[in-house]
Amino acid sequence: MKEEHLIPLAKEFLAYYTGVKRKSPRTVELYTVNLSQFFEYLALSYGGIDLKDIRSLHIQSWLVEGLKGRPESPDTISPGTIRHKISTLRSFFKYAVRQKVIGQSPMVKVVSPKLRKRLPVFVEQKGMQQLEQNSAEGEVIFGDDFKGATAQLIIALLYQTGIRQAELLGIKLYDVDVSNSQIKVLGKGNKERIIPLSNELVHHIQAYDARKRQELESAELEYLFVNEKGTRVTKGYVYRLVKAALSQVTTISKRSPHVLRHTFATHLVNNGAQLNAVKDLLGHSSLASTQVYTHNTIESLKKAYRQAHPKA
Repeated sequence: MKEEHLIPLAKEFLAYYTGVKRKSPRTVELYTVNLSQFFEYLALSYGGIDLKDIRSLHIQSWLVEGLKGRPESPDTISPGTIRHKISTLRSFFKYAVRQKVIGQSPMVKVVSPKLRKRLPVFVEQKGMQQLEQNSAEGEVIFGDDFKGATAQLIIALLYQTGIRQAELLGIKLYDVDVSNSQIKVLGKGNKERIIPLSNELVHHIQAYDARKRQELESAELEYLFVNEKGTRVTKGYVYRLVKAALSQVTTISKRSPHVLRHTFATHLVNNGAQLNAVKDLLGHSSLASTQVYTHNTIESLKKAYRQAHPKA
């Protein structure tokens, strides 16, 4: 990650967001990349420019230049990516105003593109039942080795709790409260939340931990999940396990750990759970984020049609 183009105030801003605002490492990393690219563009295009002389035109030209500089079509650039770059600069210049380095933010005239609302992708209940039963079309999904055991528990935990992948990676053994059948996770903004566990899932966790201690003598025991070598699982490792398993039970294009979070929420709402309860389980700060799960599945639409239409 190139940081040589960052001005001192940008480094101060990133340190503030890391230490005081306690943003996640991933968020700080993205902020660093965005700011580095922005100040590199200013240096190359304008020979450097004083912070107080930056205008909205400079920012808009940077965004346009970024689109032109990619080999693929600008249409492939996600509006979400553009919004994140704008959000980064908005936060930075807000900080600069608060520190009285500049009088007004140049972001006041910069408008973020609207995001197209998409329905969340999820796995049907039949597919999740196949994963639970470890059988799809007569084929075993998970092997009986330690890797298979890890994959099976990871998918069970993601689906039955709706936690994010980053939250799963951070789970330590003491976060699992066996006596009260619940688990503590650290979510966005370092907010802790408690999520209930079924008795079956608690036993599954206990069996996995016992097997880990028995088969992997040098395993890192602090964290719940480890790989076959006994080291803490990574984001890429979890993604590959989940994608491989979901590929056997669904044809949806997205087969990431986050799809299981969508699946958790969708199945809860479709089976009558209150939206506020789902919001708290997911760790959403706003109910608006949860309302996307009120979409109807094709099965529920067919059911309504059969029950109500005279020609059904």
